[in-house]
Amino acid sequence: MPEIATIGLDIAKNVFQVHGVDRSGKIVLRRTLRRSQVPGFFKTLPPCLIGLEACATAHHWARTLMAFGHDVRLIPPAYVKPHLRRQKNDAADAAAICEAVTRPSMRFVPVKTPQQQSTLMLHGARDLLIGQRTALINALRGHFAELGIVVVQGARNTRQLIADLQDETNQDILPTARMALQPLAAMLLGIEAQIAKLDKA
Repeated sequence: MPEIATIGLDIAKNVFQVHGVDRSGKIVLRRTLRRSQVPGFFKTLPPCLIGLEACATAHHWARTLMAFGHDVRLIPPAYVKPHLRRQKNDAADAAAICEAVTRPSMRFVPVKTPQQQSTLMLHGARDLLIGQRTALINALRGHFAELGIVVVQGARNTRQLIADLQDETNQDILPTARMALQPLAAMLLGIEAQIAKLDKA
């Protein structure tokens, strides 16, 4: 195989596209790889410059390829787009990445460590749970309002609605409504407990 100086790697869930050029910019490699083939292929290549779009799984692949001695750089997808010369497809994307990674003025995304990514997961999971909590609170408030039971907005005030729901002697809540709303209240309490754990972490 001719000497490869730079590779643009378009990553996906299953099929990856490789575009390689030599030091003069001549195309010397174009091929697709299954996900399982990627480590073995790059392990046998002499160290070279590899560009990847900074998207899902990019940090994992960057760390994997760096362990084989390659110089891996992550590029924001918006910075690759201007280098796309023909209709968008995996091969064209890999070629655009290969060109973009060699630009002197290109800005790169630092490769994150597993610990850094784990910390980001904490924040992402918390944000998702907060969104779900808000949706449940709004649903409960809306349903209770239909029964004429209204409380001031806020997560803390929803506790009063849950207390009303758990009070079997409360005649304002019919058995059918109680049956419908109890699962929502249970989900809300569970999510709040999980948010508290993530807050502590």
